[in-house]
Amino acid sequence: MFIIGGLQKTSLLDFPKKIAAIVFTQGCNFRCGYCHNAELLDFSAEPKVKEEDFFDFLTKRKGKLDGVVITGGEPTVQSGLKEFILKIKDLGFEVKLDTNGTNPKVLSELLQIIDYVAMDIKAPFTKYGMIAGVNVNIENIRESINLIISSNVDYEFRTTVVKSQLEFCDFEEIGKQINGAKKYYLQKFVPSKIYDKTLLAQTTYTDEEFKLICDNLKKYVEFVDFR
Repeated sequence: MFIIGGLQKTSLLDFPKKIAAIVFTQGCNFRCGYCHNAELLDFSAEPKVKEEDFFDFLTKRKGKLDGVVITGGEPTVQSGLKEFILKIKDLGFEVKLDTNGTNPKVLSELLQIIDYVAMDIKAPFTKYGMIAGVNVNIENIRESINLIISSNVDYEFRTTVVKSQLEFCDFEEIGKQINGAKKYYLQKFVPSKIYDKTLLAQTTYTDEEFKLICDNLKKYVEFVDFR
């Protein structure tokens, strides 16, 4: 069953150069403290939007929207994801997928049909479990990175940055992990509606510090920026 945990009808920011709707899937296999969508973590929650209602909405938005972003939660843990994407594509919309990269087998199939993928890189591999809040199969993360880099799909990698979690040297390790990638964004941690309330007092790096980090990462990645 494909469970929709929320719908944002219009976004100008989440799908590069596209006007898109955002589908939030219910359930996630990570427990990142800085997660802004804590209400989507629980797998047992009831759907907030019926699938048929979503497709009724999407049909009416033909000519007004360019695409659909599927985010979460973690979309790749949903049964019926591929079929859901194909139905969107059949209506003439492009699809962007957000993922944590824990399901490379699913990702490999989806890379044949999606138009854009954004994968979160949580940390250097040595810190992954600490920041994800669960035990992580690092080989799955590594495989997903390689699948994305070698695919024909447009993509970006991104990392949410809490200063107390990631030191300067950690970004060097992340750069090595995604060596040869086209795009990588560092995302400023915003202490607002988050899963782990103990992080509310935490901060991120200054713009000047982010610029230094980005400049250093350009030896590994073609385009690096922060937002």
